[in-house]
Amino acid sequence: MASLRTIPSRLPPVLRGILWMLLAALMFSGLNTTVRLASTQVPVLEVMFFRNFYNLVFMLPWLFRIGFTVLRTQRLGLHALRSGFGLTSMFLQFTALSLMPLAEATALSFTTPLFATIGMALVVGEKVRARRWAAIAVGFIGVVIMLWPHLSVPAEFSIGIGLAPLMMLCGSAIVGGGFTCVKLLSRTESPNVMVFYMGLFMMPVSLIPALFVWVWPSALGWLYLTGVGICATSAHLCFNRAFAATDASAVLPFDYTRLLIVAVFGFILFGEMPSTWTWIGAAIIVTVNIYIAQREAARAQAVIRADRTAESLASAAAADKLTP
Repeated sequence: MASLRTIPSRLPPVLRGILWMLLAALMFSGLNTTVRLASTQVPVLEVMFFRNFYNLVFMLPWLFRIGFTVLRTQRLGLHALRSGFGLTSMFLQFTALSLMPLAEATALSFTTPLFATIGMALVVGEKVRARRWAAIAVGFIGVVIMLWPHLSVPAEFSIGIGLAPLMMLCGSAIVGGGFTCVKLLSRTESPNVMVFYMGLFMMPVSLIPALFVWVWPSALGWLYLTGVGICATSAHLCFNRAFAATDASAVLPFDYTRLLIVAVFGFILFGEMPSTWTWIGAAIIVTVNIYIAQREAARAQAVIRADRTAESLASAAAADKLTP
């Protein structure tokens, strides 16, 4: 067992990051699937509560090991705002997952980086140049392609068929707002502290509406709800480890394999077959997201090179002053 634990550390960083990302894609696909299954047993509001409950429970061992002093923060308001984004987006996306095909819902969730880039530009003040704005516009063309069958047939624009994609799209936009909060919080807070405070706020708040529709789960319901908690926590841990192992631009393309995985789950469990519109629109959105990630990575490397050049010039200037 000891030698098995050392296997990941012996792998090259890029390969290690890719494997973590593939495992994250599997867990995110499992999350979407178990949310759909759990929503057949209990109301969506109750699924939300148990997702947050398990997330907080799984964080407690870390907290007891590290100590409560790590939770000191001066940004409770921003933590609360991020949790509000999280609860709202969770309700919209979980409801959409209970109403629409899994592959289509997953493909629409890939629009989150597009909304996050817009949020970074408008709120954080991050520079977004013409090429990235053009890429975002192309990404939304992909969204229109996926939604076209629903938008072109007004008779199909119903709660179960038409509004569900829009709920997923709105939920993805709100997740982008949450990413903006994370960007601001990351200047002073560690990732574990951000995750814990999110669970600390979301768990009790999500319990209140769940009580009004509460249904005690059956044995099968408990199995699905536990699966939601395990998949959600594992997915985020694997996702973070992937980005910690290597550059984001190297692992991000493998995140989109979850569309293929969830399509298999949807076909086996629910007999769902993604439409041609879904595959075309998803391909456009994925391509745009990869392009944006590569542009951001290139920009980050350019900043690092500029800083190193400035440091070298400063060191050389200091050396010249010391030379008699």
